[in-house]
Amino acid sequence: MEYLDFELPIKELEDQLDKCQIIGQESDVDVTNTCKQIQKKLEETKRVIYKNLTAWQRVQLSRHPNRPYTMDHVRALCGDSWLELFGDRNFKDDKAMIGGLGKIDGQSFMIVGQQKGYNTKTRQYRNFGMANPEGYRKALRLMKMAEKFGIPVLTLIDTPGAYPGLEAEERGQGEAIARNILEMCRLKVPIICVIVGEGASGGALGIGVGDRVLMMENTWYSVISPESCSSILWKSWEYKEVAAEALKLTSADMKKQKLVDDIIPEPLGGAHYDRETTFKTVQQFIMKAYNELKDLSTIDLVTQRVNKYSKMGEYKE
Repeated sequence: MEYLDFELPIKELEDQLDKCQIIGQESDVDVTNTCKQIQKKLEETKRVIYKNLTAWQRVQLSRHPNRPYTMDHVRALCGDSWLELFGDRNFKDDKAMIGGLGKIDGQSFMIVGQQKGYNTKTRQYRNFGMANPEGYRKALRLMKMAEKFGIPVLTLIDTPGAYPGLEAEERGQGEAIARNILEMCRLKVPIICVIVGEGASGGALGIGVGDRVLMMENTWYSVISPESCSSILWKSWEYKEVAAEALKLTSADMKKQKLVDDIIPEPLGGAHYDRETTFKTVQQFIMKAYNELKDLSTIDLVTQRVNKYSKMGEYKE
C-alpha cells in the first residue's frame, strides 16, 4: 500500500500494529490490550483525517496509484460480458479511450471511458489517459452505434485532460470535443456519466454530457487542474492547494452548484481501500440512474438533457 503525505500518521499506526502482532506471535507476552488500543487509535485517526479532507487532498486521492481505473470498473461491472470495440474508422485506435459493449445487472450498455496505465510502460501505452482527437471520434462512433440499436450509454471519466500535443491540434482536437458535446446533447438514448478519478477540462467534457452525471466522493471536476491554475495565476505550482480551494472542484462543491446530479460514497480512506464495496456501490448508482431514465420517451429524454445544461450558470444578483 502506498501512502500520501497526509496519510503518514495512519502508516505509523499500522506499522505499530503490525509490530505488536508480530511480538505477540513470536513470544509469550500478551499484547492483546496493546493491539486493541493501537487499533482503536488507528480507527479514530482515519475518521479524523478522511472526514476533514481539503480540496487538494481529494485531488491527491483521485490520483492515488492504487485507485481503481476505468478498466477495473468495467471488469467488475461487466465480468465476461465485456466486448471491447476499437478504432474511429478515420485515423487509428486511441489507447487512452476505451469503449465497448457490456452487461450490468442484465442490462446492456455501451461503455466509453478514459484509461490510465498502472506502470511506466502501460502509462506510455495509454498516453496517461489523455485522448487524441481519434479517441473522441471513436467514442462518438460507439455512442452513435448505441443510439442506432437503442442501447444506453455509460461513460467513465478519468483524465488529466485531452492530449495537448501539436499533432492532436493538427488533427482537430477542439473540433472533436465540440462535436462530441453537440452530439451527446441530442443523442436519443439515456446517457449516464460517472467521474471515477480526475475530471479535467475539455478532456472530461468530451464524454461528460449526460442525463445523469455522478461523481465519486474523492474525485474532482474542473475546467483546469490546480497545478495549472497555480502556474497561470502565481507563476508557480506552490499555490496548488490555494487554487484547489478556489476552483470549488470537489464532489460536494459540484453538487452544491448543481453541476452534477449525485455523489457516490467511497469506503473510508478512498476507493482503493475496499474495491469490492466500491464496485457494488457504483453499480447500484448506475442502475438507479438508468431505472429513472429508461421509461422516458426520446423527446422527453433529449428535452430534459438540453434544459439541464441550458440552466447551468444561471444566477440572480
